[in-house]
Amino acid sequence: MSDEPTDKVAARPCPICGKPAVARYRPFCSSRCADVDLHRWLSGSYSIPGSTEEDEDGEDVSLVPRSPREP
Repeated sequence: MSDEPTDKVAARPCPICGKPAVARYRPFCSSRCADVDLHRWLSGSYSIPGSTEEDEDGEDVSLVPRSPREP
């Protein structure tokens, strides 16, 4: 593999810096940009915001296990 951009890979720029992507580090242009992206994942920068929801049946969820119900 070479460090030169190819037509197929270069169709999308590096998501970190915008330079042409390199096949060796695809979809990034360098190992530095790949490391920046990895750091963002590991530090929690990439997250999907969500809301706190109740349990489906509307009851509070207890972390204490229930005893088996008798028939």
